[in-house]
Amino acid sequence: MRILVTGGAGFIGSHLCERLLGEGNEVLCLDNFFTGRRENIFHLLDNPRFELLRHDVTEPILLEVDQIYNLACPASPVHYQYNPVKTVKTSVMGAINMLGLAKRVRARILQASTSEVYGDPLVHPQTEDYWGNVNPIGLRSCYDEGKRLAETLMTDYHRQNNVDIRIARIFNTYGPRMLEDDGRVVSNFIVQALRGEPLTLYGEGEQTRSFCYVSDLIEGLMRLMNTDELHEPVNLGNPGEFTIKQLAEEVMAICGKNSGFEYLPLPADDPRQRRPDITRAQNLLLWNPTIPLREGLVKTVDDFRKRLNEPQV
Repeated sequence: MRILVTGGAGFIGSHLCERLLGEGNEVLCLDNFFTGRRENIFHLLDNPRFELLRHDVTEPILLEVDQIYNLACPASPVHYQYNPVKTVKTSVMGAINMLGLAKRVRARILQASTSEVYGDPLVHPQTEDYWGNVNPIGLRSCYDEGKRLAETLMTDYHRQNNVDIRIARIFNTYGPRMLEDDGRVVSNFIVQALRGEPLTLYGEGEQTRSFCYVSDLIEGLMRLMNTDELHEPVNLGNPGEFTIKQLAEEVMAICGKNSGFEYLPLPADDPRQRRPDITRAQNLLLWNPTIPLREGLVKTVDDFRKRLNEPQV
């Protein structure tokens, strides 16, 4: 198939492009390089079935494709809060433009949504029928509300124009090629530990998160895209739940450092707990994450070591 991946030079997008090429597809990688990096896709540029387009999804584009994975959007607070208006435009105008393309060429389209649509959840773990507990005017709302509206647009294009949609609600994902400065907890901890700096904990570090290794997520995205007649949102994440402090201790152990902690106040609207109920993905996609946290962290730390030129322990 001929497949468009928006945000294809990003952390998740580059892994997806790689996997799609490995299965014999033609891949069009579209990115504006705000958070995507050429280094993520350098190794794909010589592949005759791979094409790189420098383009911003807020602008329309005409292409002939069979499937569209719409991943384009800064996904970490540091980047999406840098220009919140642009973040909203990327989610909303990007979805409108990609849906217009999907409608025109009759392509199936998958929207990368997020667990952030659940806000600071009052239901635990989170199922797809939970509507969330969100702040529409908070610092994070440019991302959260943008993704919620992207889901609305997807669903309305399906109802009104019969566009063949898929919606993936992605929970915390980690792995090689994460940006060192993206402000997300896994990359923060690894960089701080490798440099021998204290690891930053907000509050007491008792907030919980679930961490899904990137190859597991890619498998889930592709199964969702290629399962027929599944137009409802599907949670994709690892239901293993860890406190942020447990994650920090695991990272320090893998890095061979014990640099201690620095405690800071909790950021605004930071969710206290987050864990996916993945029953829908298990039943309809026959999907389960397979990489345990420690195994995935070892691979991620190795990648960061190479990029930061830190010696092996």
